[in-house]
Amino acid sequence: MMKKLLLFFSLFFFCLFGFSQSRYIPVSIKKIVYSRDGGACQCCGNTSSLEYDHITPFSCGGSSTDASNIQLLCMSCNRSKSNSCYCKIHDRKVGTNCCSNGSYKSSSTSSSNIAQQCFGTTKKGSRCRNMTKNSSGRCHLH
Repeated sequence: MMKKLLLFFSLFFFCLFGFSQSRYIPVSIKKIVYSRDGGACQCCGNTSSLEYDHITPFSCGGSSTDASNIQLLCMSCNRSKSNSCYCKIHDRKVGTNCCSNGSYKSSSTSSSNIAQQCFGTTKKGSRCRNMTKNSSGRCHLH
């Protein structure tokens, strides 16, 4: 009986502490991200085959429980991004961190001239889809 009880508690604590350090994205965070991103890929605007992506990769310390580190990407863009910060299909920056090692650089433009998605929000509260090269990170509307 004592061995069963010990086994139960050890499994319980393993699950509790292992779960807190996992890539699992809670449903509440998924709802917030889906609403914020307007149900569309933040790289190409596709609305099908969407996946939740870590902006700062989990392998680089990115959180799964912080909505500001999760974004919607279509399967193609997410697979193209992999563990870097660039969508290689559209040659756009869609992440942070892990780029400092120079694992991917745009071949057609320098990294300072790459347009990024505007950080502003629309009247509906969703993320602006305009691209900008402005150093403030916001387009002419924001």
